Amino acid sequence: MFRLFVGLGLPDGVIARLNIMCSGIPGARWVEPENLHLTLRFIGEVDEPAAEEIDYALRQIQDDAFDLTLSGLGTFGKHGKEHTLWVGVGPSPALSHLQAKVESAIVRAGLPAEERKFKPHVTIARMTRPDLIRMQHFIEGNGLFQAGPFQVENFTLYESAPGNGGPVYTALEDYALSLPLA
Repeated sequence: MFRLFVGLGLPDGVIARLNIMCSGIPGARWVEPENLHLTLRFIGEVDEPAAEEIDYALRQIQDDAFDLTLSGLGTFGKHGKEHTLWVGVGPSPALSHLQAKVESAIVRAGLPAEERKFKPHVTIARMTRPDLIRMQHFIEGNGLFQAGPFQVENFTLYESAPGNGGPVYTALEDYALSLPLA
């Protein structure tokens, strides 16, 4: 069985900027730099034939490369029970278009459609009972964070496996996007 998701890797310079920012909240488990990514579609547990169908469907996607900017911070969770700290993504019709194509490909491969609305973000920390005052100060101090624009030239099928310090993500296959003619 494979635990899969489709995502966008980030350029080294963006990862370095995120890594510098990631500290200072007791109770936060910071995402390892090599695991920073933007999820286009979480797939979950599938067997090998299903993984092959997914790979085939993703190979059929044709789309253009595009620029993307990371911008701002936020959390998932409510009323003092925030569990995820994330960096947002600037408005990008091209990203939404690619995500819709990935979603269609996954459904064509035989998996059910995703019920949650796509909210593009890069998770930077997972939290269990964080220090809410320190978290608020972190968000206020870094709320104007911006990285990019950077060019997205491919998307990736990843496998997620359990590890000692959290999940380990392995890129299984990259799918190229068309580059503009020079």
